[in-house]
Amino acid sequence: MYIKRNIEWSIILKYGWLNLLIFTVYCGVIFSIYQFLGWKFLAIPFQPLTVIGIAVSFYLGFKNSQSYDRFWEGRKIWGGIVNYSRTWAIQAISFIEMDDEEQQYKEQKQLIYRHIAWINALRVQLRQPKSWAIKETRAIEKMFDKHAERNIACNEAYNFVPMREFADLKNRVNPATHLVKNQARTIQRLRKAGVLDGFQEDQMHSCLEEFYNLQGKCERIKNTPFPRQYGYFTKVFTWIFILLLPFGMLNVFDEHTTSILDPDMQPWFIFLQIPFSVLVMWIFSTMEVVGDNSEDPFEGRINDVPMTALCRTIEIDLRDILDEKELPEPVEPKDSILY
Repeated sequence: MYIKRNIEWSIILKYGWLNLLIFTVYCGVIFSIYQFLGWKFLAIPFQPLTVIGIAVSFYLGFKNSQSYDRFWEGRKIWGGIVNYSRTWAIQAISFIEMDDEEQQYKEQKQLIYRHIAWINALRVQLRQPKSWAIKETRAIEKMFDKHAERNIACNEAYNFVPMREFADLKNRVNPATHLVKNQARTIQRLRKAGVLDGFQEDQMHSCLEEFYNLQGKCERIKNTPFPRQYGYFTKVFTWIFILLLPFGMLNVFDEHTTSILDPDMQPWFIFLQIPFSVLVMWIFSTMEVVGDNSEDPFEGRINDVPMTALCRTIEIDLRDILDEKELPEPVEPKDSILY
């Protein structure tokens, strides 16, 4: 998640430099052929382009709105994970009471630490790319690789569960699911030992059920691509409009310069169609890219849900509930991106 109010131009150029270069060359070639070779038939009426541009704008608006809804739903799900994580920690320290205080603390810590392992395992599982995930430019991908947020999911449990449990997780398809299962087994053991009564067991199982619900909601978004009839054809329609735009701009500039300027100045005024065309083309292409970058909110990219920071927030809160003194620092942004 980008955290500055205004996006830095270095980030904008990393996303848009290639398109700007292509647009400039493309418009320059069309202008040169039109002006210096005299191919006046290249100019087309601007009115049909206006209709196409309006239609594309509506389509882009719909796509971007639905893409943002996917991001916002993902953020609300992780807000639920934050809240229920605190509830889980409170239940662990208030329900588990034993004569042996050292054993009591050990059991409480195990339940809380395993939950920290779960949120981190879930985070990294969600960050594994799918076949339909967007591919950025080399500069953007290099920046994400440098930030190293795409790791192996089960490795995130290393510091929070026993080695035997960790070894078992490495062989699992969905480590996060098995961490919740192990929580249920611990609750069952404590119930049989008389540490928990039936009501307390039911309350803690309800919390685990909610964790599964929240995990399932995340996986639903992750495993369901944005409908391609909207994602793909929006790109197609946008690029059709972009590629036709310079031909319409020739007509517009030529008509307006013929009547108001000296003939010697007309070629230089028409030359302005290049930067104006590039500007409009860049605006439409950027609108389309904005929608693409919001489709999948768990990829660990610039506009995605900051799951790493949320996991660290949960870890700090839960370890503080355990009265630990050496707490980790909050996650800091990297290149103004909070992961």
